[in-house]
Amino acid sequence: MNEEKKKIREIVWKILEERGVARFPKPVYGRIPNFEEAEKAGEKITTLEEYRRARVVKVSPDSPQYSVRLRCLIDRKTLIMPTPRLREGFLIIDPRRISRKLYEKAATIRGAFSLGEKIDPRDMPMIDLIVMGSVAVGRDGSRIGKGEGYGEIEYAILREYGLVEDSVIVATNIHDLQLFDSVPQDPYDVSVDVIATPTKLFRVSPSKPKPHGIIWELLTRDKVEEIPLLKTLKNKRKT
Repeated sequence: MNEEKKKIREIVWKILEERGVARFPKPVYGRIPNFEEAEKAGEKITTLEEYRRARVVKVSPDSPQYSVRLRCLIDRKTLIMPTPRLREGFLIIDPRRISRKLYEKAATIRGAFSLGEKIDPRDMPMIDLIVMGSVAVGRDGSRIGKGEGYGEIEYAILREYGLVEDSVIVATNIHDLQLFDSVPQDPYDVSVDVIATPTKLFRVSPSKPKPHGIIWELLTRDKVEEIPLLKTLKNKRKT
């Protein structure tokens, strides 16, 4: 299945570059690809009733989700962002504690480090909506990331801490060229409930349930050692 996913990622990265819709940072190979009209796709997510009701939104730190992060701050929603490779856990950015002039900076990962705060999941508020970056998405809710599994681990950790309920939807904004009928899924993969593109916004009924936590037997020792929060949770299981 990893080979199938790899092929799909390569197809997406290649076609976005060839069609001239890939955007900085380039090349998009190996990344959650940024694309032309990412803001238009992201804006569609902010029309959702779940977004309007949300007080706390967790958004990936990738480039095509920048406009969603910024909109969250403008709309005075608490923003949760994972740090790169989860090495330093999660950041919380409270728009009420920073000047509106600094929102654009705070919506970047570098700005979030300086204007937000690192937060222990034990002190984190419940999350009302999740927005993830994607390389490829199926119309059945299946999703492929860039291949390192951090989005899945972030979700699983939040479930382990009881911060995400079953009712919380996962949305993603992608280019129309990233949309497939279906993409391969592993047990740990997080399906999406809402897909936003520059031309479409639609809900899906995911073909598989989301994981309710970490599937420890599928994690390598190296991955656990790399992410402090995983080590903490694993040690907690032993006590």
